[in-house]
Amino acid sequence: MTVLERLASSQGRRDETPNQDLAIELVNSSNESEIIKLVENLTNENNRIQSDCIKVLYEIGERNPNLISGYCGEFGELLSNKNSRLVWGAMTALDSIASVNPGGVYNILPQIIRAADGESVIARDHAIGVLTKLGAFKIYEKKVLPLLLAQLRSCPDNQLPMYAEMSESLFHRQSEKEYIKTLSSRIRNLEKDSQRKRIQKVLKKFE
Repeated sequence: MTVLERLASSQGRRDETPNQDLAIELVNSSNESEIIKLVENLTNENNRIQSDCIKVLYEIGERNPNLISGYCGEFGELLSNKNSRLVWGAMTALDSIASVNPGGVYNILPQIIRAADGESVIARDHAIGVLTKLGAFKIYEKKVLPLLLAQLRSCPDNQLPMYAEMSESLFHRQSEKEYIKTLSSRIRNLEKDSQRKRIQKVLKKFE
């Protein structure tokens, strides 16, 4: 069977097992030509094939990001797609490759931020993952840390503790005061005690 014939939708399946199995096989074989075929079909006229292809690709990225690290542009183009599955799937892929191809991911930062401010919670979660990975590189931190702070100011309450925990190590180097100020201003308005405790635990590390 061709790589497209092995996709879940091509087999009439509604579960993700065929896509996950395919991803594992492509990681083990490092089959570049079949990975390229998946990337090419991110724009297939069949929405289910598109969705299956991005699923396989980000599953590959989670296991071996180098195998998909050259496709930042293709993933970036999906971030403005009307299909939310493609948006958060592309962001998941970008999150997986941000550490191995930071320059490529940094080049599409405007698209990433626009998608992060959209309706998909998963896309926002992985956008924070992208920003924290880029922020670990000194060459990008001056640009990225203000973007992270902006997300910490505007994100929903239930996501704030996780985002604060993900990004805390970056603000020991610079912007520490603004980071503390941002979290301190938001903690007052958190309704859940569990959320406040997590933020307090983060802030305590800066004492």
